[in-house]
Amino acid sequence: ELYSIIRLRNEVFVVEQNCVYQDADNKDWHCYHLCGWDGDNLVAYARLVPPAVSYSEPAIGRIVTSPAYRKHGAGRALLVEAITRCRLIFNEKVIKIGAQLYLKKFYESFGFRQCSEIYLEDAIPHIEMVVEE
Repeated sequence: ELYSIIRLRNEVFVVEQNCVYQDADNKDWHCYHLCGWDGDNLVAYARLVPPAVSYSEPAIGRIVTSPAYRKHGAGRALLVEAITRCRLIFNEKVIKIGAQLYLKKFYESFGFRQCSEIYLEDAIPHIEMVVEE
């Protein structure tokens, strides 16, 4: 499982997005890891980050869908499950994400709203967003 997670995160965040960065950020040790599988293939992944690790609120990070499974609803299903599990595990009303700007409308469709100015992370425009219960 760990190899599949690392492979997918690198496939999308490093290779596809042409962004050289240190994915292993020492946050994974503290997180819950949500995986969606099709047999042995990792379809989608997100990490559920406890409060005080990335933000004061719990967070969902490293949200990714395999290129081979895009346009089939896997990302939407993953995010619904990630929000549900975050609320169950951390018992908090607010969940925060650091979103790539081009995905703003996608996250807004789940109730997230922008709560920061645009900033660059690894030369990619990002925004912070929150969703409240």
